[in-house]
Amino acid sequence: MIGRLRGTLLDKKPPQLLLEVGGVGYEVEAPMSTFYQLPASGSEVVLHTHLVVREDAHLLFGFASERERSLFRALIKVNGVGAKMALAILSGMNADAFARCIQEGDAASLTRLPGIGKKTAERLIVEMRDRLTDWQEAGVLPVVMATPTAEVRDEVKDAVSALISLGYKPPEASRMVSGVSGAGHSSEEIIREALKGAMKK
Repeated sequence: MIGRLRGTLLDKKPPQLLLEVGGVGYEVEAPMSTFYQLPASGSEVVLHTHLVVREDAHLLFGFASERERSLFRALIKVNGVGAKMALAILSGMNADAFARCIQEGDAASLTRLPGIGKKTAERLIVEMRDRLTDWQEAGVLPVVMATPTAEVRDEVKDAVSALISLGYKPPEASRMVSGVSGAGHSSEEIIREALKGAMKK
């Protein structure tokens, strides 16, 4: 099991990033909550990881904190929730917001996340409630954003692609991004604002 990686961040295109460790490039999938905290490409980064082994692939998921990884591991134990859906949940809301939804039985907020219907939301509330009893508020890490160097059109396109990867349908992803001004923003910032807007509806 690969539990932690420390290396140079070579590339980041949500929800995937490329991390070089000892001359080996690891392709890692990460939630947007982790992307918001990544430094610029070329910087050193430490990720807590979880390896999912399937018949057709070995998938490595990376997280900025052990706390976030432990929530991911708890989520994939819920019946009907796979790694992709867990990633979408962690991208759509932070760990503390998710914990509040579970503790307050707020199924309506959970159904705003891609791929989560009423039944899945109710199942999450029932199965996760006991596991989150002792969940405590954590301090928010400072967000270090890379300075956007590509054209705005590319940043918007990357943001739409990332939302589709998280489970949103293409027209919905385009609509979400169109409500955010892309000028001067990185794809991560556009995605963050699009997800915030989706959660308010």
